[in-house]
Amino acid sequence: MLFTTPIFPLFFGLVYLVYRLLGQTWRAQNLWLLLASYAFYAWWDWRLCGLILLSTVVDYSCGLLIDGEGGQGRKRQALVAASVLVNLGVLATFKYLGWFTGELNAGMMAMGMGAELPVLELIVPVGLSFYTFQSMAYTIDVYRGRTPAQRDPLTFALFVSFFPQLVAGPIERSGALMPQLEAPRRPTKLQLAEGLQLIVWGVFKKLFVADNLAVLVQRVVDGDGLPNTGAAVWVATYAFAWQIYCDFSGYTDIARGIAKLLGIELSVNFTAPYLAHRPQEIWRRWHISLSQWLRDYLYIPLGGNRLGRVRTQLNLMLTMLLGGLWHGANWTYLIWGGIHGIALALDRLRGQTKPTRIGRVLGVVLTFHLSALAFLIFRAPSLERAADLMRIQFSNVYMSAQDRMAFAQLGLLIAIPLGVELLQALRARQGKADPSLVLRWHPAAQAAFTATLVLITLFLGATAGQSFIYYQF
Repeated sequence: MLFTTPIFPLFFGLVYLVYRLLGQTWRAQNLWLLLASYAFYAWWDWRLCGLILLSTVVDYSCGLLIDGEGGQGRKRQALVAASVLVNLGVLATFKYLGWFTGELNAGMMAMGMGAELPVLELIVPVGLSFYTFQSMAYTIDVYRGRTPAQRDPLTFALFVSFFPQLVAGPIERSGALMPQLEAPRRPTKLQLAEGLQLIVWGVFKKLFVADNLAVLVQRVVDGDGLPNTGAAVWVATYAFAWQIYCDFSGYTDIARGIAKLLGIELSVNFTAPYLAHRPQEIWRRWHISLSQWLRDYLYIPLGGNRLGRVRTQLNLMLTMLLGGLWHGANWTYLIWGGIHGIALALDRLRGQTKPTRIGRVLGVVLTFHLSALAFLIFRAPSLERAADLMRIQFSNVYMSAQDRMAFAQLGLLIAIPLGVELLQALRARQGKADPSLVLRWHPAAQAAFTATLVLITLFLGATAGQSFIYYQF
């Protein structure tokens, strides 16, 4: 993927130069960004650009037809159903069909049935879940009357394929992004400053924090044998929790930074999730665009909390199970979703109580460990491997000298992002928080901090950068 190659700065430099030369002629800017977006995606596999085009054509057409029908007739219902079926059909074919037939074959063999279904080995297109959810949500919003149908095919095509957030979000709503694409735009000085800082911050989190933590995770989770100590598994557990967070939020920061340089604002996708003090709060802080999508297009249509306590708990569980499967066809993702579903259901039974200061700290510790242990299952290549790792984790309390060094390395790698988020939390209590980064420092201090991040990334960042984890989803 072009985003993770050394050529990307040259690609974006060319895109940005032409974009600025076009002035504030927004249609010309949109055409140029659309061409750049398809070139960006084609760098991975040009043949799969057809899937983006399919979502674009289907949902653009359905939106226009739904808007033209008026009322709540059956034709409108059929059109929105067609949009959902096409988008989910593409997802099911590429992400789940092979897994489902493989599991069905295994079940049939276990029952002594000799027949075997053919298993299709399809490449899962990068970012498929992101742009199909974004495009499908537009059609649903038109049907609900929350957004007008987009008449300009160029603007809609760019909405679906806008390259900074194309392959790993955030999942943008048409009401937030579309108006920005329909207006003259020129980045302000503040947007340029914030954009550059976000890009530096995101690259730092990716190359220095996430990719260096990946080494600690891989040697435990992906090793041939099992680790000798429970402490080694705890290191991997904490390391992956921070790896996936800094990897994914780092991508979001870079995407938001690039968009700001273009004069476009993308939604905030993370706000210090590991400072959440209860399970409900995690999902107001982690992958916010997906959490809100699942709430608005799945949980609420299922009945939300309007149909009694038992139905509410079932709706929460079903939403989180499907949220787990959104990540891909794997039992580990399904179990991860189920763990969070149970946690949310139990948390709702507690009701809304204001915790004491000590209770809040304990809540943060417990909630983080819930997330981290669930992520260990999420990361494991199989449920059997996850069970073996957790068995050692909770039965072997020995800590070797190598484990102590690994804990020290973990602490050094997460010190800066953790420190920044604690500072943000402190400033939030003073009413000065900024979810992007700490942007209210004195300019000299802010410049020094950014320069420090650049130097650390250049000299201590991982030399063999890995693909962003959420590319696979």
